[in-house]
Amino acid sequence: MRLEVSIQLQVYTCLQVFLGFTSVTYSQSGKLPGMLYPRDSESRSLRHLDGMWNFRIDDSPTRNLSFEQKWYSEPLDESGPVIPMPVPSSYNDITNQKNIRDFVGWAWYDREFYVDKTWAQQRIVLRIDSAHYNSIVYVNGQQVMTHEGGHLPFEAEVTSSVHIGSVNRLTVALNNTLTPTTLPPGSIEYKSDTNKYPPGYFVQNLQFDFFNYAGIHRHVTLYATPKTFVEDIGVTSSVSGDTGIVNYTVNYGGQSVPFTWKVEILDKKGFVVAHGNGMQGTLTVSDANLWWPWTMNSTSPGYLYTLQVTLTTQTHGDVDVYRQPFGIRTVAVTDTQILLNNLPFYCQGVNKHEDSDIRGKGLDYPLIARDFEMLKWLGVNCFRTSHYPYAEEIMDMADRLGIVVIDESPGVGIQKSKRSKRQWYKFYKKNNNEEKKERKHRKRDKSRKSKGKKKRRLGNIEVESTLNDGDDNFGNKSLAHHKAVMSEMYQRDKNRPAVIFWSVANEPATNKPAAGPYFREVIAHVRSLDSTRPVTFVCNQEFYNDVAVQFVDIILINRYYAWYSDVGHTELIGRQLEYDLREWHAKFDKPIIMSEYGSDTIAGFHQEPSFVFTEEYQVEFLREYHAVFDKLRGEFFVGEMPWNFADFMTVQGITRVVGNKKGLLTRQRQPKASGHLIRDRYMSMISGKQTCRLR
Repeated sequence: MRLEVSIQLQVYTCLQVFLGFTSVTYSQSGKLPGMLYPRDSESRSLRHLDGMWNFRIDDSPTRNLSFEQKWYSEPLDESGPVIPMPVPSSYNDITNQKNIRDFVGWAWYDREFYVDKTWAQQRIVLRIDSAHYNSIVYVNGQQVMTHEGGHLPFEAEVTSSVHIGSVNRLTVALNNTLTPTTLPPGSIEYKSDTNKYPPGYFVQNLQFDFFNYAGIHRHVTLYATPKTFVEDIGVTSSVSGDTGIVNYTVNYGGQSVPFTWKVEILDKKGFVVAHGNGMQGTLTVSDANLWWPWTMNSTSPGYLYTLQVTLTTQTHGDVDVYRQPFGIRTVAVTDTQILLNNLPFYCQGVNKHEDSDIRGKGLDYPLIARDFEMLKWLGVNCFRTSHYPYAEEIMDMADRLGIVVIDESPGVGIQKSKRSKRQWYKFYKKNNNEEKKERKHRKRDKSRKSKGKKKRRLGNIEVESTLNDGDDNFGNKSLAHHKAVMSEMYQRDKNRPAVIFWSVANEPATNKPAAGPYFREVIAHVRSLDSTRPVTFVCNQEFYNDVAVQFVDIILINRYYAWYSDVGHTELIGRQLEYDLREWHAKFDKPIIMSEYGSDTIAGFHQEPSFVFTEEYQVEFLREYHAVFDKLRGEFFVGEMPWNFADFMTVQGITRVVGNKKGLLTRQRQPKASGHLIRDRYMSMISGKQTCRLR
């Protein structure tokens, strides 16, 4: 028994090597560090390091052999056999090996690269746009950065780490383990019955309904800037009559030398329409072209200006130029409406996933093009990034095409809490310094020991055996990490006109007392970053037991009447749904979007009268919802978003037949009967509307 617990603890420790919350660092200006998308300019160069990398997993019993043997210190193929792995992609579906598809632990990548000699006097930065979920990055055997969480970019200056004129080696170690304090949360479960399982056997438990794809999912980029450089740009806008009002802030990084700023607004044709100088200011654009969704302005949707920022040092004459696209638009909510540019907006939406055959969540340009083609075919003017931030290339398309985005964090499955409401308020108010935290941990340890629960500390990592299930999804550690993720998400997407709402979570357990103070803090944190956009989360609780909707600006509700309840009884949908939505609005007096509704459908399955899993049932199901939506649209109902745009992969289970089949399209992006139904509905809405004026 002692040997078994020891193995379990070693595995858990190695899976959690640095999975504790890492605080967000601030730039020398005191602001959050910039996360500008790498763009070419007169002063900047970039090189993607995409392609076929070497790959291997550390499937040792403890998942720690790779660190004991220091795989990062030499080419990966010298540590053992490697296979080629495409970057970007998820590694899970590339091979025919089940142990790789279902692997949990440390996966390793490496490749060689050279640095252009013209970069010798430049600042050199290594950036990874997304890697799941936790990363340690080495250049020439030296650790240069770590990052906790997937879906968002991270970068580090590597000027002193790279060799110019000779070969360099880039090594990335990824860990896809989910714990109670990651985002999304999960848990490791050890199987202790040695009659059924070998010693140390464990499984990863998920708290969400999509496949836990892992890998380097987006671009790996090496880019160069001057030594003093434009670090960050922020743009907000408002409208006064025909005039666009643009507020900007810019920050610098690198060497602190005297310099000057030049800030110009360029229109779509490249003409300067406003200009200024200084690190912050307000510029006006006369007769401004506003950013509109394509369904509100078919003539010029998604109009983008460019904020061209030029930094010139006075001592060396070095120049850095960065061009930031942005749109001029406003967003607001009342108790019954969404207002874009002061006109009512109705969300003809869908939910999506980054998911496709073979590549998993890997960035794929043909897939992005096909998805937006099908979004327009369906008549969609809005989608939610369920349930994590999508690739910046996807967000770029939404900006350009005039498709509204509800930008959602990876906060899906926040469900487990062990404290009472009174305990939680006390916990948040009084447990805010390390000394008090340590006392609380010591008390908890004593309490657990008295109950026969086992806890171990290895080095500075505290781990628990299966006799103790782990931490709380609503704890201080989870809260701090959630706020850090929202900060990163804001920094990446703050200048996007398509993003009109921030969604901090999907289907958290907001019927639990812990959810009240937790989401009050998360939402307040987002508002402290951005006062220009409404904040929300997606709720699946009841109007009478939810404790967190009171803090949001707009209500997003998921409902599956006649699927997860009263399955097959579509005749009940109208009664149940209308009652539910009216009660939500009566209690909270806020506009409502139906953020999910749908039923699983196997393409090609038919039966009359309708039967679950057939295309006929999905169409009948959707029509019953639509009847209620149409009844409430003139009151407080402001949007509908079927689940899902396309079928997608999930974990294996007896309730999922090779994935979730609620898509309007198949996983290969071909329409089911329900896709044609939504197209007819949304196109009818569009044809019944007048085109908005350009300005």
